[in-house]
Formats: sequence, structure tokens, C-alpha cells
Amino acid sequence: MTDTRKSIIIIGSGFGGLSAAIRLAAAGHWVQVFEKRDKPGGRAYEYEMDGFRFDGGPTVITAPYLFDELYALAGKRREDHLEFLPIDPFYRIFDESGRIFNHWHDHRMAEEEVARFSPGDSIGYRRFLKDTEYVFRNFHPYTERHFLQFSRMLRILPFMFSTGTWMPMYNYAARYVKDDFLRRVLSFHPLLIGGNPYSTPAIYSLIIEFEREWGIHYARGGTGAIVRALTELFQELGGRLTLNAEVKEIIVEGRGAKGVRLADGSVHLADTVICNGDAAHAWKNLISKQHRSPALNFYIDHQQYSNSLVVLYFGTNRRYNDGKLAHHNLIFGSDYRKMMRDVFRRKKLSNDMMLYLHVPTLTDSGMAPEGCESFYVLSIVPHLDAQVDWGVINDVYCNGILEYLESRIIPDLRKHIVVRKNINPLHFRDTLNSYKGAAFASHPSLMQSGWARLHNRSSIIQNLYFVGAGTHPGAGVPAVIASGKIAAELIDPEITAFTTRANSVSKSIA
Repeated sequence: MTDTRKSIIIIGSGFGGLSAAIRLAAAGHWVQVFEKRDKPGGRAYEYEMDGFRFDGGPTVITAPYLFDELYALAGKRREDHLEFLPIDPFYRIFDESGRIFNHWHDHRMAEEEVARFSPGDSIGYRRFLKDTEYVFRNFHPYTERHFLQFSRMLRILPFMFSTGTWMPMYNYAARYVKDDFLRRVLSFHPLLIGGNPYSTPAIYSLIIEFEREWGIHYARGGTGAIVRALTELFQELGGRLTLNAEVKEIIVEGRGAKGVRLADGSVHLADTVICNGDAAHAWKNLISKQHRSPALNFYIDHQQYSNSLVVLYFGTNRRYNDGKLAHHNLIFGSDYRKMMRDVFRRKKLSNDMMLYLHVPTLTDSGMAPEGCESFYVLSIVPHLDAQVDWGVINDVYCNGILEYLESRIIPDLRKHIVVRKNINPLHFRDTLNSYKGAAFASHPSLMQSGWARLHNRSSIIQNLYFVGAGTHPGAGVPAVIASGKIAAELIDPEITAFTTRANSVSKSIA
């Protein structure tokens, strides 16, 4: 009997890489992951400072079934290894005047919030939810399938035009509600994947239904706990993880990927290579230019890239559990539309701010020393095409964030801060290898989605695959995990049936 097992190298241990690694290892392949940093996780890296723990990247966890599926492949139950806690409200959203909108899971409670802001918009809101559910039911299956053929894109376009989901998310929401703040509340979700609500198509409204269908969750111990659990699962399946191992070259011989060369000069060969690093960066820096077509070079150089971020992690020596803040908070500035235009179109640093404030200790006090609070605040900024000297402006900008929070949301904040650290676009470029420092890779525009996004399997180099935010289906934890699923099933089509059987067994013993 012929041995069909393959040796597979994966570059990077983010959620996309771990998703592919677990699936392929569970199917019996030899899988080795090389990670540049000293801990796994990629963008989901965890920082620790004086007893405070901070999730470096993604904090909004949806679609727990994707994690359940990974454990089912190993004949295990996710609940026995990783605890998910439901978060409700999903988000607490502050408008420019300080008014609060709670984005509840329960649709009746959410309708009451809408009526409190704009009673005349209640009917439109119900229509919005009904239509986004319809979009989700029709489009969700495509988020876990490859888009290697243009014909698959052609099948979706008529649906997008008939439902109006080709139009920008904000414009789509405006068809249902009249209040401008509610329009922003119903259309901010593209920001979670690096998109501009005023240009990202409303097909991405399926994110809203992802949340309504499965809820928003927090893993006890933070997103870092998910990374640790998945890494342990991968290693139990026989996979190898090598840390502090930066890949400098994807070795190509003839027309096929043959392995990788590390920064220390060592060469590691394999039948297949999967890149979980930023796809644009990989094509530009890890693959010899003789293996890149002119069309691919043009695409990478001329496509639109997402925004970048400044993320400030800080801990305080007191708690803020008086009920004003929720686990996830969004704080809109005074001129939201102008800010989006500045960041995404003009590529300039805006005078206004749009902040996401994460307070995990409101759910899990173990993320900070006793009596203390752990915070993560994210500010949307342009990528490195903007003429901003972050080496000079970094501290000024971060102090501005804290002043903004103190004046609007958390009085006397700064005098209680005992630890702080931040990352900016330079970190995304230099540490995470994100092309142009774009935090979410390609901007999710109509012309950069599905087939028009960098593919999961290279059409130029055989045995080379891509997972992560820079490829289909895009950014966000569910999409990145799905990219690993797509790549694994392209490498070994039998994994599809294997996954189906594993899910059936898991459900029968649950």
C-alpha cells in the first residue's frame, strides 16, 4: 500500500497556521511549524508585565464550532480543554456625546435599545436583522470553500446585486434606519477586519449574523489561552513547533516549493509549504522574483491595504467595575466619517479618534493582580504609506489616547496606571512582517474579495499554500481559521470527509 502521508512545513503559528497544522497532523501527515517569535500565536501573541496579562491581537471570539471541530478531529471535546464564556452585551458603544448603546445578543433587548435612541427606526431594524440573516444563510458556506475558480465568484455576484450587498456597509444600513448613530452602530463591523464601513461591501454583514448565531465569547485566560490549548493539541497529534526560527526564504526548485531556509542558514525540506505569514510580504520577500509573474507583482503593488493600528496595553492599580464599562467598548469620535476618509483614503493621521477598549478583567479577574484592572485600547491609524514618523510621535499619540479616555470615559485614569506598553504600524511591519504595516492585510473591498483576493493555493508555484488574513476568506478569527481548513482540504481532499466523520462522532458523545 502506498504511503500518502506528506511532510509539511508551516511558516507561522497564528490561528491560520495552527488550524491547518492540527487538521493535517490529525490526518497523519508530518507537520512542522516554524515561528519567528519566542511564543506561538502570531497576531494573537500574549504579553505579560508585572502580573498583568494582555492579549496582543484578536479579542472578539465568535463561531466556537470552529474550535470544537479542531478538537473533534483528535477525538476530543473542546470543553474539556478550553472554556468559553459568553459576553453580553456584545459591545457597549459610546457616541460623541457620551450616550451609550448596548449591543445585546437578545434581539428584543437590542430592539429596545434602538427604540430608546430612535423609536421610528424599530421596524427598519427588524428588517435589517431579517435581511442580514438571509445574507448569512446564503453566503456563509462560501467562507469555508476555496475561491480558486472565477466561476465561483460569478455565482455570487447576482446574489449580491439582488440583495444590495454590493453597496458599502454604511449605505446598506442607511436603507433601514434614519438615525446616523444607529447607522454607525449597524455598520461598524468591517472595522473588525480592516475595512472602511463607507467602502467595504455589505456582504460582510454576515459578521453580524456570525455574532447573533453563536454569540461572542471570551476564553478564560484570554486569547492566549486558546493559542496555548491549540498548540498543545497540535503537539499531542505529533506535530513539531520550533520557536525563534525566522524563515528567510521559501525554497523553490523548478516549479515547486521544496522547503524553507531559516535566518540561521539551515535548510528544511518538505513536500509542501504553507505560509501563515503575511501573503504580500511573503511574495515580496521570501520568494525569488524569478518565480513571481508580472501580473502578481502588479497586483501586490497596486491593491488596497487595510488600516494599521496603535494598540496600547496598560494596567491600573484599581478596579473600574462600577458598571460604566463593558468587556468590549467602542468609542466613536466627533467626526466619524471624516476620520474614515482620512485613514483609508487620504492616508493621513486623523485629528479625531475611533477607539476600541477591551477590559478582560471585568470577565476574568485572573488577567491582572488582585484589585487591579487590565486594559487594551486600539486606535485606527493609516498604514505606512502615510507620512507619519512613529519613532517621534508614538508617545505623544499614546498619551493623547489616554487623555481622550480620561476626559470622556474614565476619570483620573492616568494617575492609576502602573504598567503600559504599546505597538504601532512599525511593529506590524517589522515584527509581524505585515506589508506596509497593514494590520489586517488586504482591504476587504468588493474587488479584493473571494476570487480577487490572494488565493489559498498558488497557481504559480506548486505545493505552496497560503493561510491567514491576507488570503481568502480574509481577516478575523473565524475567517483565518477557515483559511487553514481550506488549505488543509486542498492539500489532502480526504480531510473533508474526515472532518465530517469527526464532527458526527463529537456531536453523538456531547
